[in-house]
Amino acid sequence: MNLADLAQALGAELADTATHPSGVVVTGVSHQAAWIRPGDLFVAIRGARFDGHGFIDEAIERGAVAVVGEGLPPRVRCNVPYLTVGNARAALADAATEVLGRPSDRMTVLGVTGTDGKTTTSCLALHLLRATGHRTGLLSTIGYELPDGELRQPPSHFTTPEAPQVQQILRDMVAHEATHAVVESSSHALAMDRVRGVDYDVALWTNLTGEHLDFHGTMEQYFADKAKLVRRARHSVLNADDLPWFERLVPLATADGRACTSYSAEGAGADWRAEGIEEGADGLAFTVNTPTGQGRAHLPMVGRFNVANALAAMAGVAATGVGLDELVEGLATFPGVPGRMEMVEREPGEPRVIVDFAHTAPSLEKALTTVRVTTDGALWVVLGSAGGPRDPSKRAPLGEVATRLADHAVFTEEDHRTTPLQDILEEMERGARETGRDNFVSIGDRTDAIRYAVGAAGPQDTVVLAGKGPEETMERGTQLVPWAEIEVAREALRLRREGA
Repeated sequence: MNLADLAQALGAELADTATHPSGVVVTGVSHQAAWIRPGDLFVAIRGARFDGHGFIDEAIERGAVAVVGEGLPPRVRCNVPYLTVGNARAALADAATEVLGRPSDRMTVLGVTGTDGKTTTSCLALHLLRATGHRTGLLSTIGYELPDGELRQPPSHFTTPEAPQVQQILRDMVAHEATHAVVESSSHALAMDRVRGVDYDVALWTNLTGEHLDFHGTMEQYFADKAKLVRRARHSVLNADDLPWFERLVPLATADGRACTSYSAEGAGADWRAEGIEEGADGLAFTVNTPTGQGRAHLPMVGRFNVANALAAMAGVAATGVGLDELVEGLATFPGVPGRMEMVEREPGEPRVIVDFAHTAPSLEKALTTVRVTTDGALWVVLGSAGGPRDPSKRAPLGEVATRLADHAVFTEEDHRTTPLQDILEEMERGARETGRDNFVSIGDRTDAIRYAVGAAGPQDTVVLAGKGPEETMERGTQLVPWAEIEVAREALRLRREGA
């Protein structure tokens, strides 16, 4: 893109530098000097610890053809065109959007936000769109997918995708002929303008509870940051059970004549309602009532709270023109969210095995309490606790929760890093002994621990594998080894089947 055209799109002013933007072409955008490639625009952002202007020389050496910032500091030289803007972080998003061709304009985009359920709702919406014939991409906290369905991870140095990476992933979706995209939009991403350049067609709101206040400061600010998604979308899907936030969101969602759909899993008077909810070992069943009719739906997930996530996804996809019958049919084939209450395929006479990411005492308590409702036999849990610099104070509470809520607990490894594994296991055992129960055992190797639990469990039992979820590596000492919990579970079931 021509720099002069980009400057006009950004509303930027040209500072008095050695060169002029005439004839300069920008091919990429970054705010990290180390990531600059020839032809890129460097955005100098003033952060809490560093000022990007201090890295201008490095960026130019790496090939930056221009710099954008909120004003060139005295005594800082810039031998390429310098464009002055009012907000450098917003300019980072806007520049990336323009240079990469505004990719979201060429797709129908569903954005998902909320404190809980974002990832599950995003994956449900993705599945429903694909099940009804739409080439769809996903950008989520678990990774991203192009229409080919392969889950990918951003390069390791992109801890959190910034605006240029978001726009590049969306552009890749378009290049792979995606017609739809689902973008999980966290409060951090919305507050820091990482998704500023995304053109949202539908906003899906799950709920709002107290979290991330270390970043947002107050619940009011947390709400305001998340509400940016609703303000920007053409159609909003809101949770009528999420009071008082629902009542405050409706005026924002319907401003300027924009559309709004409500949903409720708790009997509230909403456009989409769930009734007759039944929980079983193999999933949830409920009746969906909508303005256009009703249908009996089956969702192969555990946890009554997932009914709300399913309603949000169904109502959101319906806003793009998909009919209720197609949605009900598609929901029944949902494969689950990788590592989030993911049920492993089993044969008759085998225990139910569930892989979940729960790795703190509160999240483990929620997971075990949820699974207990639909477990006819004994409840098993296999878990560990991270080592190294991570919080060691959570190890004993994990052992206590596991022993108190499960019938059998197996303590094992989970990224112990350079902390001696035995020290971690002893702390978990200390917490377990506080319950006064003797229903736990420690098996250091996680593969052996999983095989032990799966092999010993009865046909009516449930085995929860907690902590690793969708993670693809295990940190043992200073080694990083490949890991796939779901595959280890499948192999354990196979060995059980063969009597090994």
